[in-house]
Amino acid sequence: MRQKDLPLTDKSDEAMNSTNKFICIHGHFYQPPRENAWLEVVESEDSAAPFANWNERITYECYAPNTAARILDHHNRITNIVNNYARISFNMGPTLLSWLERTNPVTYREILRADRISRVRFGGHGSALAQVYNHLIMPLANRRDKETQIIWGIRDFEHRFQRPPEGMWLAETAVDTETLELLAEHGIRFTILAPRQAKAFRKRGSERWSPTDNGSIDPRRPYRCDLPSGQSINLFFYDGGIAQSVAFEGLLNNGEAFANRILGSFSDDNEPELAHIATDGESYGHHHHYGEMALAACLKHIDESGQATLVNYGEYLEHFPPKYEVQIHEDSSWSCVHGVERWRADCGCNSGGHPGWNQKWRAPLRDTLDWLRDTLAPLFEREAGLWLSDPWATRNRYIQLILDRDPDEVEGFLLEETGQIPGQREKTKLLRLLEVQRHCMLMYTSCGWFFDEVSAAETNQILQNAHRAITHDHPDRSLPLTRAST
Repeated sequence: MRQKDLPLTDKSDEAMNSTNKFICIHGHFYQPPRENAWLEVVESEDSAAPFANWNERITYECYAPNTAARILDHHNRITNIVNNYARISFNMGPTLLSWLERTNPVTYREILRADRISRVRFGGHGSALAQVYNHLIMPLANRRDKETQIIWGIRDFEHRFQRPPEGMWLAETAVDTETLELLAEHGIRFTILAPRQAKAFRKRGSERWSPTDNGSIDPRRPYRCDLPSGQSINLFFYDGGIAQSVAFEGLLNNGEAFANRILGSFSDDNEPELAHIATDGESYGHHHHYGEMALAACLKHIDESGQATLVNYGEYLEHFPPKYEVQIHEDSSWSCVHGVERWRADCGCNSGGHPGWNQKWRAPLRDTLDWLRDTLAPLFEREAGLWLSDPWATRNRYIQLILDRDPDEVEGFLLEETGQIPGQREKTKLLRLLEVQRHCMLMYTSCGWFFDEVSAAETNQILQNAHRAITHDHPDRSLPLTRAST
């Protein structure tokens, strides 16, 4: 009964050109790193009971069911079992994929397989997108950290999906021009933003910009963003109204109603249009039980309606490159109406669980972590610089060892980076210094600021990463890192 690895329909160029209405549903599947910073395992989380931790619970409710979503007939009999990931656009956080690979290899393999299926279905364009590595808020990061996040995200994606990514998901869709410049510099063709993040648009060739007001940009077309460097990147602004209904208004109660809502968003003209939404992937099964079934039923109804064609962003761009240009609101995001203040200030945005509380702790927390990052950076440059010609370039390449800790890989990496084989003490010191930098990345994971209180599990997690970064510093001061000591 389960569908085979081939798509239900294999669209040719002729089929793509025979219609002008297209639909893409994007799911952002992500969990913050939950591993104990010393043990590198996810410990028991009582709030996830009866499961051992939240990763296990959400995998059971969402990630695994979406690899085998049931489609029912009107008598509630199963008529098909489908892999939803193969028919939508999706990104899966690198740290989540790492956990799935270790603990739930079946689900992990099905997610990778879905991307292979999607490449057949969507004209060679895989549906998986990369993600900035550990979900830090890019506009609040310095340029060096932004670049590492992008490089690590791309390398992790290539390691798993065996192809370069076309698009990259930005944490909380938080964006600034410098981030877009770096995405373009590293070969990323597009990203997805919320409608309110568009500042103005114009048809290419026109001199007059039309300002947008409160998300009024038309989400049914792609846009090109020309950058100060002379580079450009494509931007998709999802349909905010439909996405809101999926997340908070019960649209997943009925898959056919879900499909009809999207189909109803097209205009009556003959211009090519893309109806698309972006939502937390956890909506499909975790936040809304049986949401994966609603998604499967929605996709089936769209396929059978004949009114529109399912695509992913890469395929749509190939056939319909942008005719419009766009400017963005700097330092904006999808889940904070104040821009990116939710991750550095008491802006009023919270999870709603504790009326009357404030989040004045956010600013001093970020200030403290910035101080720690900037204090550890010169130490890294000085100590690692005794062996490395460019310590920061080595940090960018360190993702190679994060993905594979095999001793032979470690030896080969250090030989390539240093030009010789360091002694055991120096090897240990170099790896410790690189681990300091890994935890300096992890301590900025966005979830640490998202919720109501500083004692939340997510905030405790990033503080644990900060603590680990501190304790990695000079673990044995009797062992100076010098070439003479080899």
